Amino acid sequence: MTKNDLLTRGVVEVIEKDHLEKALESGKKLRVKFGIDPTAPDLHLGHTVPLRKLRQFQDSGHQVVLIIGDFTARIGDPSGRNKSRVPLSEKDVKTNLKNYLKQAGKVLNVKKVEFYYNSKWFLKNPKLLLEILGSISMVRALERDDFQKRIKSGGDVTLLEALYSGLQGYDSVQIRADVEIGGTDQKFNMLMGRRMQRRYEMSEQDVITIPILEGLDGVNKMSKSLGNYVGLTEKPEVMFGKIMSISDSLITKYSELLTDLSLEKMEAELKRDPRAAKMTLARNIVAMYHSEKAAADAEGEFVRVVSNKEAPTEVAGLRWKGKNVNLIDLLVGTKMASSKSEARRLIEQGGVKINEERQSDVNKIINLEKEILLQVGKRKYLKISG
Repeated sequence: MTKNDLLTRGVVEVIEKDHLEKALESGKKLRVKFGIDPTAPDLHLGHTVPLRKLRQFQDSGHQVVLIIGDFTARIGDPSGRNKSRVPLSEKDVKTNLKNYLKQAGKVLNVKKVEFYYNSKWFLKNPKLLLEILGSISMVRALERDDFQKRIKSGGDVTLLEALYSGLQGYDSVQIRADVEIGGTDQKFNMLMGRRMQRRYEMSEQDVITIPILEGLDGVNKMSKSLGNYVGLTEKPEVMFGKIMSISDSLITKYSELLTDLSLEKMEAELKRDPRAAKMTLARNIVAMYHSEKAAADAEGEFVRVVSNKEAPTEVAGLRWKGKNVNLIDLLVGTKMASSKSEARRLIEQGGVKINEERQSDVNKIINLEKEILLQVGKRKYLKISG
């Protein structure tokens, strides 16, 4: 990883770039900050984008510092929100945090990371909150785009939300950050870190903003709540299949942000054979979070099931109470469809097969005296017997 790659690959903006370049050239060991509010227990590929940039700094000999926002998570980061977040309880934060650090270890060398919980300075020093409040202009705090959009649409902005960026900014003071990394939606918060350091007569941290990763739908930010995510703990074949479902237009961006693959080679392969480029991408990502063997097996399974339209090697099974059941009730009862209306739509669109025979009758009664193989869509299979 060259200095140029460090500040360009997967980077939207560097503030101040000239200053940071000189700091890197000086050989100084920089303190690189990343703040985590543990609002969810599991990580997906979108979370790995900043973690990978942190790992690049780590491999270049710099000190990564993770701020665990166990205090700020109880307020909730308002960035990109059109309404207030529901505050997390202390129990929620602790539960979410357990898996977060374990999964972050798939990207970072956690043994070499400094960890700090920001409750350490905020809860033990109540006067500090008053000090920070006195350092923040309410006019400046409300300047952020997400607040302005909310206000113009008739929504509210709470005082806690207005305080959030100041609290996050003060974290940079506490750990004497030289650099802070975050998504483009975090730019306001990271610039507040520079202001807070200036307020305490410290050198201002440089800021690196990185892109927001679109999810599998190619439109929205990758999010578990939207269902357009690829989880780090998902099975290799599931991870492989999900990556193969992305549009060709995302291949280059996923390659740049999620892998160390040569972008020149990937773009050449994309022009020559988009499907092969996507297979290379999927194989590389699965190998990173599982193993080379797991990636090869997942690729083989994908080719067998999707390309050759064969059943998976391993298919889950269950026993149904009763010998006869309506097809729609079977789909809903086995959770292969979320509702009767979805089950009906799947059948009418030809998306349901039993023993490789496409089903078209929404009123069909299925006999379960002998085990059947139920298939919904391209990759959902289930063995059922009565």
